[in-house]
Amino acid sequence: MLRQVEGRQSFKGAFLQEGMAVSSERGKGGGKSGLRFLRRGKVKEIYEVSDDVLEFRFTDDVSVFDKKIPNIIPYKGESLARTSAHWFKMCDRLGIRHHFIELIDANRMRVKRVEVEPEMKGREKKKVLIPLEFIARYFVAGTLWDRLRKGKVSPQELGFSSGHMVTYGEKLPSPLFEMTTKLEHVDRLLNEKQAMEIGGMSHEQVSKLQEMTLKIDQGISKSIEPRGLIHVDGKKEFAFDAEGELMIVDTFGTGDEDRFWDRKEMERGRFEDFSKEFVRQFYRKSGYFDQLISAREGGKEEPPIPALPPTMVEEVSRMYTTIYERLTGEPFRTITSH
Repeated sequence: MLRQVEGRQSFKGAFLQEGMAVSSERGKGGGKSGLRFLRRGKVKEIYEVSDDVLEFRFTDDVSVFDKKIPNIIPYKGESLARTSAHWFKMCDRLGIRHHFIELIDANRMRVKRVEVEPEMKGREKKKVLIPLEFIARYFVAGTLWDRLRKGKVSPQELGFSSGHMVTYGEKLPSPLFEMTTKLEHVDRLLNEKQAMEIGGMSHEQVSKLQEMTLKIDQGISKSIEPRGLIHVDGKKEFAFDAEGELMIVDTFGTGDEDRFWDRKEMERGRFEDFSKEFVRQFYRKSGYFDQLISAREGGKEEPPIPALPPTMVEEVSRMYTTIYERLTGEPFRTITSH
């Protein structure tokens, strides 16, 4: 039956109806569907439907800094699945190839199957994932801001004039397109030559991916503008389809892959994140992020990520349902089977 979760324009002060019996983890194991379990990622389980079709089951897990947080966030998986479906339908209107077939439940998505190969050299470029992540940045935020402060990237490299003092939240002179590894323990920033080698791509294909990314992001920005959001940055994944053509895969334009700011708050000089950055900031302020980076840079054992306090779990859950509403313009509803 349908259960509705009330939402607000900001997740601060929003609420979930009390006493609502909604499962936060659907589809554990193959269940009655009889589908063959293939693997579990950080935030979803993958099942085999046929030789050509997979099923994604989005869990209510959250990961930050390549660490899975030991909490369950109600409605999180449903928010990701339904937001992604919303943007895949936009891709249809834009004429962009993708792997989405249908959403068959609140947190279950059927997609065209591609294989995951860590080594693309000599591999036929059909029905295979490109083992990279593609990031487009439009404002100075997140890890880009960290790299600027540490001197790992200069303002001039980002297109700013010599002597310009860059501030957090400043719009970049032009979009910044970056590529990182996907299948390594920690994502590693790559130059174009490295990305072409790992991804088995030509320079022309990299340029095509940039064009596809910008076209998608322009569509997202146009769609969310009436609801007072700004698209700050986001990451995407691509694959070669059965015809050897590039297509967008996995999920994108959600609170996990992308960063969004409230326009009115930004005009006041405040950056209210509608994204997983809200969770990242909690761990930054707690000191955990600095401990983690110190361990990684020093080659030491990484400290386990602590759980979120109960009040924070509720706040993050409200954030995800609100993100869905702000991005799609639709009320958040969840389906529960009894």
